[in-house]
Amino acid sequence: MALIIKKDSVLMGLRNYTKDVWKDASVWTCPGGRSDSGETLEETLRREVYEEVGIDDLMIEDFIAKSPGAQERDEIYFFYCTTDQEPQLMEPEKFSEWKWVPVQEYIENDSYGGFSPYTRKENITYLTSLKK
Repeated sequence: MALIIKKDSVLMGLRNYTKDVWKDASVWTCPGGRSDSGETLEETLRREVYEEVGIDDLMIEDFIAKSPGAQERDEIYFFYCTTDQEPQLMEPEKFSEWKWVPVQEYIENDSYGGFSPYTRKENITYLTSLKK
C-alpha cells in the first residue's frame, strides 16, 4: 500500500467492494494491491499505483510498517511515497473517485481508515512524526 503525499495531502480513493468479490462495502483507502507471482514489493507497489491511479513518477521514500491483511494469510506492507502527478480514475469498476485529503483531515477523520485500524494507526503515527 502506498501512502502517497503531495503538498501536505494524502491520496485517498473510495473503493467499492461487492459481495461477489468479498463484501458489500465502500471504504476510503490508499492505492495498493496483491503481488503477482515473482514480483518484488517495489514492483508490486509501482504496478498497483500505476494501474489504480496512473501515477508513474512514484517516489518510494520510506517503509512504514507491515500488518495483517483483511483476509486470512494476507500481509500488508505500506510505504510512504511522494509524487508530482495528479491521480486518474483508471479502474472505475473498483473506485468511484480519488482525491487529495489534507494530512490533518486524514489524521482527524476516521472515515479514511479503510478496513485496517492498525494500518491507519501506523500511518498516523508516521505522518505525525514527520511534522516534528
